Amino acid sequence: MFENKSYWIVGASEGLGEAIAKDLHRAGARLILSARNADRLAAVAQASGGAQIVPMDVTDTDAVAQAMTQIGDLDGVIYCVGQYDPIPATDWQSKAVEAMCEANFMGAVRVLGHVVPRFVAKGAGHVVLIGSLAGHRGLPGSIGYGASKAALMHLGESLQADLRDSPLLVQVVNPGFIKTRLTAKNGFRMPMIQTPEEAASNVMNAMRSNRLEVNFPAPFSWLFTIGKRLPKSLFWRLLGKPEHTPTAPGTKGQGSGTLDPNT
Repeated sequence: MFENKSYWIVGASEGLGEAIAKDLHRAGARLILSARNADRLAAVAQASGGAQIVPMDVTDTDAVAQAMTQIGDLDGVIYCVGQYDPIPATDWQSKAVEAMCEANFMGAVRVLGHVVPRFVAKGAGHVVLIGSLAGHRGLPGSIGYGASKAALMHLGESLQADLRDSPLLVQVVNPGFIKTRLTAKNGFRMPMIQTPEEAASNVMNAMRSNRLEVNFPAPFSWLFTIGKRLPKSLFWRLLGKPEHTPTAPGTKGQGSGTLDPNT
């Protein structure tokens, strides 16, 4: 399925993005890797068969446009960028909240604004958006992060609605907790936390399945997918009361898409 196909991974410098890059390389894909950290990208590229690297800050409109001039024909794009800070409404931090929205959602808007017209024009393309279980319902301590991931997931659904009768495939993949340097700072139990490699395997399976939406890991993800239909008070009780400010699931780290910006 991936052999000789060209995939652009935006957010590939570490964590989930890095693990996906290695898996796609092993599957025979040609890779273009982007993130802000050029040194980290170079290391990932070397471990991924000498992939092309295009350093880019998704929060910079001009930088995204410039990056597109370096990218040739594409078969797919994986938006695996994210920025995360655990911020409750009682401690609103405007700059941090805005930064999460810029990286997690507006960055995707900037990238897709170039990629989707290309795919539409050639009548083929694969768009994969890495959302989060946190995007399904409002969570405590998730101002900025949860909302930006929910917006990304909604964007994916809108793309699916518009492109459902075309050869283009749009998928939204929503992971739970992923073990990275950033989730390491959490002071509470993270149910069913996965390694980046385990999460990447789930993403690859999702991409092969052609399913429009995939949530993992089960059964933890069921709390969020079924929880959308529960009364909010019951849903929050099921989550339990954390000892510390809660961190949203789906945090992956720079390069993976949910914790550190423009991974």
